[in-house]
Formats: sequence, C-alpha cells, structure tokens
Amino acid sequence: MAQQQQRNRQLAHLNSLFFFFFFFFFFFFFCSFFSFLFCFFFLSILHYFIFGFRYFCMMARHEMHQQHLCLSKNAGKRCNNEWIFSDVPSDITIEVSGATFALHKFPLVSRSGRIRKLVAEHRDFNISQIELPSLPGGADSFDMAAKFCYGINFEITASNVAQLCCVSDYLEMTEEYSKDNLGSRAEAYLDSVVCKSLEMCVEVLQKCENLLPLADELKIVSRCTDAIASKACVEQIASSFSRLEYSSSGRLHMNKQAKCDGDWWIEDLSVLRIDLYQKVIEAMKCRGVRPESIGASLVNYAQKFLTNKPSLWNASTQPNFDLVVGSVGNEQRFMVETITSLLPVEKLAVPISFLFGLLRTAVMLDCATSCRLNLERRIASQLEMASLDDLLIPSFRHAGDTLFNVDTIHRILVNFSQQDVSEDDLEDESTYGSDSPHSPSQSALFKVAKLLDNYLAEIAADANLKLSKFIAMADSLPAYARNIHDGLYRAIDIYLKAHQGLSDPEKKMLCKLIDFQKLSEEAGAHAAQNERLPLQSIVQVLYFEQIRLRNALCYSYPDDNLKPMHQSWRISSGAFSAAMSPRDNYASLRRENRELKLELARLRMRLNDLEKEHISMKRNMEKSSSHKFMGSFSKKISKLNLFGHSYSRASSSPSKRSQRTDSKIERENMSSRCSRLNTLI
Repeated sequence: MAQQQQRNRQLAHLNSLFFFFFFFFFFFFFCSFFSFLFCFFFLSILHYFIFGFRYFCMMARHEMHQQHLCLSKNAGKRCNNEWIFSDVPSDITIEVSGATFALHKFPLVSRSGRIRKLVAEHRDFNISQIELPSLPGGADSFDMAAKFCYGINFEITASNVAQLCCVSDYLEMTEEYSKDNLGSRAEAYLDSVVCKSLEMCVEVLQKCENLLPLADELKIVSRCTDAIASKACVEQIASSFSRLEYSSSGRLHMNKQAKCDGDWWIEDLSVLRIDLYQKVIEAMKCRGVRPESIGASLVNYAQKFLTNKPSLWNASTQPNFDLVVGSVGNEQRFMVETITSLLPVEKLAVPISFLFGLLRTAVMLDCATSCRLNLERRIASQLEMASLDDLLIPSFRHAGDTLFNVDTIHRILVNFSQQDVSEDDLEDESTYGSDSPHSPSQSALFKVAKLLDNYLAEIAADANLKLSKFIAMADSLPAYARNIHDGLYRAIDIYLKAHQGLSDPEKKMLCKLIDFQKLSEEAGAHAAQNERLPLQSIVQVLYFEQIRLRNALCYSYPDDNLKPMHQSWRISSGAFSAAMSPRDNYASLRRENRELKLELARLRMRLNDLEKEHISMKRNMEKSSSHKFMGSFSKKISKLNLFGHSYSRASSSPSKRSQRTDSKIERENMSSRCSRLNTLI
C-alpha cells in the first residue's frame, strides 16, 4: 500500500514536470513567433517609409527640374509647364531672343526698374507680353535674372559674373529698387573675388567678348586688364627677387641662368581675342612689365593664331596668295597689324626670326604700308642676327616678277646702313675706320655683308632679276663692310652664268663691284680662268697676283735687288680706258699681258736660284752629320760666338739663320704660286 502511494506520488511529480516543460516550450515558441512577426512588420514599415521618402525627394527634384525648364529657351515656343507658384497663373510673358518666359509681374517689378517702367507705361492696356530686344547675354542671362527675382539661389562664378553685371544694368536691378539687388552682388563678387586672380580675370574677359561694348562701358574690361597687369608685375618682381643670389665677394647679383617662373601667365593670355589681348598688353606696358616678357607673350600669341595658316612662316613654300587672303580676310590682317603695333621698342625684345615671319605674313596679307615699314625698321636694328632663310621672302603677287621679294630686303639694308651711320655720328666718329677692330657696329657690319653676299648668290640665278636691282643690292652697304670679296665674286659669277645675254659694258659695270685686290688665292685663281669675266677684269686679277708674289719675295729676302711694288696702281675701266678706241684698248691689254709674262719669267729664274741654294745647303748638312761628336760639339760652342767675333761666312747672324729657315716654307709657297700663274697666263 505504501509502495502504491509512493508510485502515485512519483507519477504525479512526472506529470507536473511534463506540463511544466510543455508550457515552457509552448510559451517560448509563442514568444519567438510573435517576435518574428514584430520584426517582419517593423522592417516592412521601415522599408516603405524609406521608399516613400526617396520617392518624395525624386518628385521634388523632378518638380524643380520642370520649373527650371520653364525659365530656359524652348526654341521659340512658350513654356506651358507650371511655374513656381502652381496655384497662381502666369500674368506676363517675357520674350528674349526668340525664347518666351511665362512669369509673374510682382517678383519682376519688385526687382527690375526697366520692367516696372514698361508695365507702368502700359497700365491702361493691361499688358501681358513684353519683348526685351538686345538684352546682353540673351535668354541665358535673363534666366539667371528671373531666378534672382523669384528668390531662387544660384552660384555667382567667373563664367557668369560678366553676364550678371550687364543684365542687371540692362534691367536696372539696382539698390534704388531693391536692397541687395543683383547688380550690387555681381559688382561685389567682381571686385572682391575675380580681380584677385589672374586666371579668373582672363575667364571674365573671354565672356566679355559677346558683351561689348556694354562690358567696356561698365568698366568690366578695364578692371580685369588692370588686375592682370598688376598680377603679372607682382609675379615679375617676385621672380626677380627669387633669382637674386650672393656672389663670392658677398654682393647681390642676378642669376641670369636661373629659370624665370614669373611668366607663367603668357599661355593664359593666348585664349583672348585680339582686341582684348591688345588692351591687356597696353596695360602691362603702363605697369612696367619687362619688354622680354611682353615679347614672349606676343610670340606665343602670334604662333597660336597665325602659324596654322598655310606657309605664313615657312619661306620654302609659296602658297596661292588669293586662296590665303580669301580664307584669312580682314581679321588676320588686323591681327598682324595689331601685334606689330604692340611690339616693344627695346632692341632684342623679340627674336629676329619672329620679326621676319611677321613681315612675311604682312606681305602675304597685304597689310598696311606703315605696318610693313615698322617691321623693316625693327629688323634692320638687329639684322646681324638674321640667317639666310629669314631673308628669303617670296613674292606672292606679281606674275613674271622675281621669285623673292628683293625690294623689301633692299629697304631693310638701306635702313641698316642709315642706322649704322647715325650710330657713328652719335659717337662723334668721322669715319668707320676710327672704330676699334672689335667695335660692335663694325662686327655687325661684317656679319651683314657676309649675309648679303650669300643672299645675292641665292637670288642671282633668278632669270627675272634685273641688273639694276642686283647692283643696287650689292652696293647697299659701304665699301669697307667687306674685308674679302670672295662671296661677292661668287654671286656675280652666278649672275653672269644665269644671264649670258649681258653686253660687255654691263659686265664691266657689274665687275666694278669687285675689288680684285681683296680676293683670296683660290678665288683669284678661279677668276683668272673665268671666261665669263671681261678681259680687263682678268688682267686685274693677274696683276694683283703678281704684286702679291713680288711683295712676298721682297719680304723674305730684303737684301736682294727685288723692290716691292705698291698696290696703288689699279687697272680699271675708268675715263681713260673709255676714251681709248677698242683697238687701242685691246693693244694696251696685250702689252700689259706681255709685261706680266716677263715678270713671271724673272720670278721663275729667282725660284730656280732658290732651289739650287736649297740643294747646296742640304748637302752641307749631310756632310756635317758625318763628323765626330766632339767636333760637332765644338762647332756648336763656336757658333754661340760668346766674345762677339764673327765665326765665318757660314755662321751668319741669328736673324739671317731664322730667315733662311723660314725661306724653306716660303719657297714652297712661291713654287705653287708660280706654277699657278704659269697656268693662268
């Protein structure tokens, strides 16, 4: 019995445990299920809330975009979309440059004095449409002004500040009609932000190209150009200070080899139109910017806008002139003339190759005469730095004329000669020979003379080149400009070869330019055998060659009976020869030729004597080399002549021995000269 009761108690205890666990499990499952449902519904509500918020934002942006489209151009069609105030219908239509804007009178009248006056003038007619002709900036500018009237915020930048200034002046959006109006805001931004940056000033000037002359009247252009000039001047000063350094002596000096970083603005200015660029350069000149920097800017600007035209800077090709002028037109002509007027007056501010390229372009485009003469004067001031390619300016217009523009180069040479004379006068020098051998003007004259001879050789082959022009070109420099006439002789020889129809008087006139006394040995040898030269010129060459040989012999052997001949006598085709008859003149030339042959025979005899003497001296030297060492040593001691007694006839003075030593080289030269004269005669 007791066991039965104990068993029942155990079963009851087990049942209670079973129900407890079952209830606990059911409660846990129920709580988990409801927790899952709660999380699911919470996340769903959050998702729908986020989706709704995004949809609301998207609709708001879409509505703002539609409102912006109402203010923009619609190809001349009226914008039918709802404006900002959807519940207030539009009561005025503004037409600007073919675009219409459906707006409201109150916001516009409260800000714009011009629209207020137009509405007041037509109050009796209940005006609903206004046309604004010639509004600066067109529909885009009015779009920004209308936004400002409606209180829509937009950013003022360097790209729109010029438009805002002009449209606010046109619509009279000043402080008189509303406080803190569009005009005052744009002006404040222009003065406080734009004028502090050179790049922003350049951008504003670019936008002013389509806003002239109003932008000029509002002094937007002048303020920007002054700001650019000031910034460039400051950068130049800062760059100059950065290049200062101490020398070994402790003194400050400018390092010219250091790279100058103060001209970074040169490339920025090349985007401007030529009229605005001109104002910037003029402002820089007033501010004192370096001429070299201004010249570099002009070169960069011209290369950007002119080198893309066919063959404007290339002298090797000759384009169709009519085609070039038709494509370039007045705009390019005005650009060349403007750049020429902006060139710095200082010498060497721009390279001479750029000046020649500009002159070539001016000739091609038929620019004003004053422009071309200005370039010619500038080129003449530094002509010694030019190259032959620079001088080869093609003739673009005249058919049947010379291949190259000879007249332009002739004017440049005349300007150079006049400039050289004026410099000598300023220095109180009566003659050119009074200059030192290393005078800059003398050195420049020699370089130009050599350049001219090369130019004459280049143009001499032109069959259309007249003799008068060739002589005028060759005679454009003074006689003392050429130390040697080889280049001039070469040019004249080319001209004679290309113009074989010249008469004898014309050939004589041409050969008068050559001073045969200044020909080198090679040029003289060529001239003596040149059949194109007149006979009298060949005789002159032979005569001066004879004088050169005779004087060389007299210099080597002053004790001989040879007397130096002075080069004062010249064979020329002057008044005396012109007065003689052709037969007498020919007989005279033959007589002179015989005299030259006799003189050459005497020179040959003298050369044979020198060769015999040389052979005897050589034999004596071979005999003396076979003596003993002591004998040779005693001879050397005796040759020193310590006590002043004459040793023998063979032991001559040191000067005589040096002359005999030098005579070996002289004999070789004389032998070659005599053989060449024998060939010539």
